[in-house]
Amino acid sequence: MDCERATVGFGTGLDVRIPAAQTAPGQVRTLVESRLVSWGLGVLRDDVTLIASELVTNAIRHTSGPEIRVRFTREARGVLLEVWDSSDVPPIPKRTAENLAGDIAPDTEALECEDGSGGRGLPIVGLLSSEYGVKATNPAGKWVWSRVSA
Repeated sequence: MDCERATVGFGTGLDVRIPAAQTAPGQVRTLVESRLVSWGLGVLRDDVTLIASELVTNAIRHTSGPEIRVRFTREARGVLLEVWDSSDVPPIPKRTAENLAGDIAPDTEALECEDGSGGRGLPIVGLLSSEYGVKATNPAGKWVWSRVSA
């Protein structure tokens, strides 16, 4: 695994830089799953690894730099996952199926990215998170974060 670990050891969080490559989501899922198990929070594995996949995939898609950064922290009531990329453009959540329930027909533009391949990642993150958001960084980039309660 080609990543730099800033924090290591049992019970500690993660702060890693990972090359912005197609293999990054799998690397991050493995790191997050391992940390959840060590914290006794395996019950969160499915939700948090899906959130990690979505946030890392989005970061890779939108970064202009060679790497992304991932921080994963244990909190009193759950976990906090943060993913940084070099783009200044904030993510725009698409409408979810929950929001479409009253529509006669789905708005395909609200469900797809420019190439029609996605656009559902952030709504999935929103549904699985206790809360989530975006924080701009100086001089460039942003952290997209998700908090999940245990």
